[in-house]
Amino acid sequence: MAAKKKARSFIENVDIYFENAAGVLNYPAGLLNQIKACNSVYQMRFPVKIKGEFKVIEAYRVQHSHHKLPCKGGIRYNEHVNQDEVMALATLMSYKCAIVDVPFGGAKGGIKINPRELSSGELQRITRRYTTELVKKNFIGPAIDVPAPDYGTGAREMAWILDTYMAFNPGMIDAMGCVTGKPIGQGGIRGREEATGRGVYYGIREAVSYKDDMKELGLETGIAGKTVIIQGLGNVGYHTARIFAENGAKVIGIAEYDSSIYDPTGEGFDIEALAKYFKKNKKIGGFPGSKMLKTNMDVLEKKCDILIPAALENMITSKNASKIKAKIIGEAANGPVTAAAEQILLKKGIMVIPDVYLNAGGVTVSYFEWLKNLSHVRFGRLQKRFDENAFRGVIDLVEQTTGKAVKSRDKDLLSRGADEIDLVRSGLEETMIGAYKDIRNAKRKNKKIKDLRTAAFAVAISKIAESYIALGVFP
Repeated sequence: MAAKKKARSFIENVDIYFENAAGVLNYPAGLLNQIKACNSVYQMRFPVKIKGEFKVIEAYRVQHSHHKLPCKGGIRYNEHVNQDEVMALATLMSYKCAIVDVPFGGAKGGIKINPRELSSGELQRITRRYTTELVKKNFIGPAIDVPAPDYGTGAREMAWILDTYMAFNPGMIDAMGCVTGKPIGQGGIRGREEATGRGVYYGIREAVSYKDDMKELGLETGIAGKTVIIQGLGNVGYHTARIFAENGAKVIGIAEYDSSIYDPTGEGFDIEALAKYFKKNKKIGGFPGSKMLKTNMDVLEKKCDILIPAALENMITSKNASKIKAKIIGEAANGPVTAAAEQILLKKGIMVIPDVYLNAGGVTVSYFEWLKNLSHVRFGRLQKRFDENAFRGVIDLVEQTTGKAVKSRDKDLLSRGADEIDLVRSGLEETMIGAYKDIRNAKRKNKKIKDLRTAAFAVAISKIAESYIALGVFP
């Protein structure tokens, strides 16, 4: 009997994408090898008391690239965390930052635990000890390496990291910039929690705005009326679903760890009601008006316009890719489609919008938060009232010139200055639109590039390569 073929690891899939893109570019092998390699890998073990017993915790921090500093990347808490996964995620972060022109090198962290099985106190001890280990090895700091939330972590954990870092660095004026995704009261930024989901929306909205591209898929342009299925109702999945529904899409399917549900009417779920049900019952199965499917993977195979995997990697593989009936796959998660699966999807004429671009909303807004922390001023604070007064002056002039009064409600709307969240959303929208245009143009100009992922990696590699060349590291 022939030996069963071993599935590729996450890092192997990322390396394949890199090689595909490197093959259509003209950079020397030495430079490409430097861009591909992870610069620093820190594997650690430390004891933490859990339920009365000391347990050894396995954890990682990987800095993929130092072509720009600080390094940037989230920390995930998951029982399946391993070194290859963290290396792959750090590698993607370098390319992601380059694609959206965020001046960071890529990094990632992971702790091998199941946060659902631990108390708040136990999670806090683990988080603080992990931060201590990073401090000891100089693997964290506003100019060195800046973590952020990822799967299994959030603002609470980032606040613990900040507090621990500040305890080791009293008097450091820029200490708040050591981590992003913090609570607003601890130097966080408005709009960070929804950033990845909103970035997914902006990216897909831009992709479906091109008439020629949509004609090839048999779709009309625009988001309104399109059917959407989302895997995952965590932070990214929830905000993605909410924003798509608010803009006229029909979210007809949702998958979570317990099950998957489908809307038999085709009109789409009430996302707020579903989120409240999920929070209360800890499951989506049984949501009123939904049809519960056999497994939490079944909904991925339902017919829809847009399928958005927003959970973990390797969700669409060579085993189920042929059953996918979506016309567009938007990778909100990191690595949800394997390299082998993507070849099957592309042959079926499915557009795959890659994670290395599409979920860059989180790091983009983390960049804004980092800038806020270093400048020590909230966005909008210096110009909001000035803008409002200037706009009111223009409205007053229009009223005097025309002799017609502007309604009070309209005057308030037209004269409103931008708050922090308005500026964050505007900056994110501009970033995602500009990055997609770069990717699409790269694909159109280079006839060797046949898909958006190769185009995205080519854009990233080119930007990082030019950084090294500008430094004089490579001729």
